[in-house]
Amino acid sequence: MSPVDGIVEAIETVNDPVFSQKMIGDGFAIFPESQEIYAPVNGVITNIFPTKHALGMVSETGVEVLLHFGIDTVELKGEPFEILVTENQTVTADTKIALIDLEKIAEFDKEPDILVILTNQDQYSSIELVASNKVAHQDTVAKVSIK
Repeated sequence: MSPVDGIVEAIETVNDPVFSQKMIGDGFAIFPESQEIYAPVNGVITNIFPTKHALGMVSETGVEVLLHFGIDTVELKGEPFEILVTENQTVTADTKIALIDLEKIAEFDKEPDILVILTNQDQYSSIELVASNKVAHQDTVAKVSIK
C-alpha cells in the first residue's frame, strides 16, 4: 500500500541507479505530499537505520520491505526524519511509522521520494503496479505474486 499521500512513480524513474536498476529489489516510489509516513504492509519492523532515512520490515507473508525516505538522504544524518516505531514492533497499514520534514529535505536540495522496495527477490515472482497518479496512504499501489 502507499505509505504516504502523493504521486505514484515507477521505480525505474527514480533518480538513483541503485533503486532504478533494481539492484536491491523491485518496488515503487511515491512523491510525497504529506509528512506522515505509514507502514506499507502489515508486518514487523526489523531494522531502523541509525540515520533514520530508512527502515526494514517483514510482511505477514514473509516479504522483506525496505522503506527508504528520499534520495541520498543518508547524508542528512537523520535531521529531517522522526521515527515513531521501534524494532520488533508489529505494525499495520494504519500505523504511522515516521514523520519527514519535506521543507528540510528541499533545503538540502534532496529529492523526497519515498521508496518501497521488496528486497528478498527469491520470495516473490512479480510486482504489478495497480495505481498511478495521485494516491492516499493505504491505497493499494502494487500487487505482489508470492512464489
